[in-house]
Amino acid sequence: MTDPIDAKKELRAVAAAKRAKAAKASLKAADAIVAHFRQNIHDLPAGPVSGFVPIRSEIDPMPLLAWLRATGRKSVLPIVGARDAPLVFRVWTPGDEMDVGSYGIEEPKASADRMDPVVLLVPMLAFDRLGFRLGYGGGYYDRTLAALRAQGKITAVGIAYSAQEVDAVPVAEYDQPLDWIVTEREAIEIGA
Repeated sequence: MTDPIDAKKELRAVAAAKRAKAAKASLKAADAIVAHFRQNIHDLPAGPVSGFVPIRSEIDPMPLLAWLRATGRKSVLPIVGARDAPLVFRVWTPGDEMDVGSYGIEEPKASADRMDPVVLLVPMLAFDRLGFRLGYGGGYYDRTLAALRAQGKITAVGIAYSAQEVDAVPVAEYDQPLDWIVTEREAIEIGA
């Protein structure tokens, strides 16, 4: 049996290339994701929603975050801290000044209020229909989901291009499944 860490490493290169190709071909994907989210995902817990600042060829979550803010929710963005720690979330609204944090990713200023989300929008390189995702290998979202789930209700929604789907993501014991995956083609409820 292949070691999940080695299998993930191999899949990352393939998945990144597929995502980059999908990003070039699908300029309206972010709007389609908003439409599928609105049509399919209901009964979300009340409270803040976390987006992310897209890097590389990640799909842009900002249109979805804007729609969720329009429904009265506060928005938060993650801050990457210590290597083995979960993400920290700070309140963010469009136009806020940002700092450049770890890995060159824009983050809310440290002076912004800290607030945990109840809905977590999650980036990825690849996903499968069991709700598992392949990230960049740091484990930040897995640690964060485990910590938030231990505190109470959290709905984790992965957003991706449909081309990022694979038959099976290699899974290790610490990997946390998502509750939903939304692409430009569909919304997939995990476990439904």
